Amino acid sequence: MPKHKPDRKIPALMLQGTSSNAGKSVLTAALCRILLQDGYSVAPFKAQNMALNSFVTPDGREIGRAQAVQAAACRLEPDARMNPVLLKPSSDTGSQVIVMGHAVGNMRVKEYVSFKPEAFRTVQQAYDSLSAQHDVMVLEGAGSPAEINLKAHDIVNMQMARYADARVLLVGDIDRGGVFASLVGTMELLDPWERDLVAGFVLNRFRGDASLLDPALEYTTRKTGKPFFGVVPHVTELGLPEEDSVSFKEAMCRNMPKAGSCVDVALIDLPHIANFTDLDALSGEPDVRVRGVRSPGELGRPDCILIPGSKNTLGDLEWLRRTGLASAIEQMGRQSAENAPEIVGICGGLQMLGRSVEDPLQVESDGRNDQTEGLGLLNVHTIMGPDKVLTRVEGTHTAFDLSVCGYEIHHGRTQVGEGGGVSPCVVLPDGTAAGYSTADGRVWGTYMHGVFDADEFRRAFVDRLRSRRGEAPLGRVVAPYSLDPALDRLAAVVREALDMSAVYRLLGLS
Repeated sequence: MPKHKPDRKIPALMLQGTSSNAGKSVLTAALCRILLQDGYSVAPFKAQNMALNSFVTPDGREIGRAQAVQAAACRLEPDARMNPVLLKPSSDTGSQVIVMGHAVGNMRVKEYVSFKPEAFRTVQQAYDSLSAQHDVMVLEGAGSPAEINLKAHDIVNMQMARYADARVLLVGDIDRGGVFASLVGTMELLDPWERDLVAGFVLNRFRGDASLLDPALEYTTRKTGKPFFGVVPHVTELGLPEEDSVSFKEAMCRNMPKAGSCVDVALIDLPHIANFTDLDALSGEPDVRVRGVRSPGELGRPDCILIPGSKNTLGDLEWLRRTGLASAIEQMGRQSAENAPEIVGICGGLQMLGRSVEDPLQVESDGRNDQTEGLGLLNVHTIMGPDKVLTRVEGTHTAFDLSVCGYEIHHGRTQVGEGGGVSPCVVLPDGTAAGYSTADGRVWGTYMHGVFDADEFRRAFVDRLRSRRGEAPLGRVVAPYSLDPALDRLAAVVREALDMSAVYRLLGLS
């Protein structure tokens, strides 16, 4: 059982990386679950996250999806204090800035740098408040602590580690190659006080016999004076949401055809794709293949075209026009019922399926075009407003009369156009429509992120696609979607790979 809390800051461990996508988020979740299994009250923390993959907390605040997964690893409800600053890029040079779960505006890089001192004060307050309620904290950094152009105004890596009095494990992704140069180079670029915070290294995503690494591990330790805490193997099909669009797109590239006949889902890979984890449960079905599409030639003859969420709906609509995908989708949407794929839009995808999207206040657009013609497959119109809808929702998908649940994150307000022709397809308990469908159900969209997480609805949806392609429906749930077993499997792998006794000594918990 846990010992009493020491008379100092709460014991804290921080995972930083030699690069983005080194696996920090997943390892943070693993350590959170291990500590929970060992009887500690533990919470995750990431001062600043840059991601288009977000989640809504029970009290209607927005945080990074990775921190929501880490909260699940701790069996806690997601809390805005776990990710007090979230940046959602809307262009190459600007982001929507979300502080303690609420948007404070869109900022370009220099504007945000000027805002960072204020942001860091909020970060410190959030950390103090959250950590006071737990036995131990597991923090995650961002990118690399050796980004020398960013260190002067860092609020998420070494400055946060120093504030939290956290020891740092530096994670390197050996699957990328050059990992030992990255570890040594990172240490060389750190200031002396930053190097003192680094307790040692973790190699991640190794394939093969770890004993073959011994000479390199010994050399790196002699060179830096820092030991290795373990070598974590490459784990395929974790069953956990991807942290960002980089890893998501890599996963799409690896998504090879499955054995046997599969329902073919063409996911439109938008430039500003957001909340792509909406597809995790669907792609986990053994008879479904989800593949990314970026050009008309890649569409083929899918059973379903899925348009996901977007952080820049107007910009992504323009991209659909430029690439020719808009014309291809419109044409398929108007085909005869026998040949047409089902076309589904989620959040921004719902907005794109409509007749028009307006952004008079330039909430998402950059001012060059504040009104864009939609795909015209649903008779709805969307106007972007200043207030963002952030809410957890439950409802019914009317085509199947089955329960669905999830969350809404959007600025747009969507209304049915003159002449109707559409009906609500997702209805909330108060009768509010959270989505619309054509009369034949071939085209539909919803604001509900996570709509496919409901096992019975997802199976009914897939079975409908199977029937349309002339295959018998399975008629039963075959792939229940749950993060908890996946987190336990991950924790078992990481516990075996890391020297957990050394980790506990580092935390002062042994």
